[in-house]
Amino acid sequence: MYQYILFDLDGTLTDSKPGITRCVQYALHKMGIEEPDLDKLEPFIGPPLLDSFCEFYGLDEAQGQQAIGYYRERFNAGGIFENQVYPGVEELLADLRASGKKLAVASSKPQVYVEQILEHFGLRVYFDVVVGSGLDGTRTKKEEVVEEALRCLLPEELFQKMTDSRHGEAYDRSREEYNRTKYPSVAMVGDRRFDVEGAKEYRITSIAVSYGYAAPGELDEAGADVIVETVKELGEVLR
Repeated sequence: MYQYILFDLDGTLTDSKPGITRCVQYALHKMGIEEPDLDKLEPFIGPPLLDSFCEFYGLDEAQGQQAIGYYRERFNAGGIFENQVYPGVEELLADLRASGKKLAVASSKPQVYVEQILEHFGLRVYFDVVVGSGLDGTRTKKEEVVEEALRCLLPEELFQKMTDSRHGEAYDRSREEYNRTKYPSVAMVGDRRFDVEGAKEYRITSIAVSYGYAAPGELDEAGADVIVETVKELGEVLR
């Protein structure tokens, strides 16, 4: 069914809470804000850092950029590898790859970090395409990341058809119309509403994993096409 599969990274392939939350905690401390509870920093996992610093701690854009600099200071010093691959993920990727599926990573994390993490954990070999954001703040929105991943992964004719329909006339976004016009061979796998929304922009199937970091009800409210609870269940859907 699915020939082309895009994966989010944090909360989908790897459990990255320790590194991300500790780096956010460090950045906030440097900004004069103390947050001892790492669980409260889970919402930072997934969306662009600038948006999160501004939304959750009231920083303006300049302060947010300063906080990102502090975050990367600790992240580059070791926080990047303070995570682990979810059990069963590597076996799933190997199986999908062996069966001829085309795989991509589509993450809002800077691409240079995504590449380092995948190489560190031995996962890079399973992906045809890896796309992330730019260190300069470009391509941070999920739909931008998804579009670039699709451009690199799909046959040119299919990608052109997909983007032409997206940028052409507005279409009825009702569930019935959405299902009727979806591209059945392409799927996006992720753990947050941003992944679901990015998939819907291009009318590809959104497969949400509830073992990640979505808030209660977030994936249902976003309208995920499929929600799975475990890596094993994810494999059953993708195969």
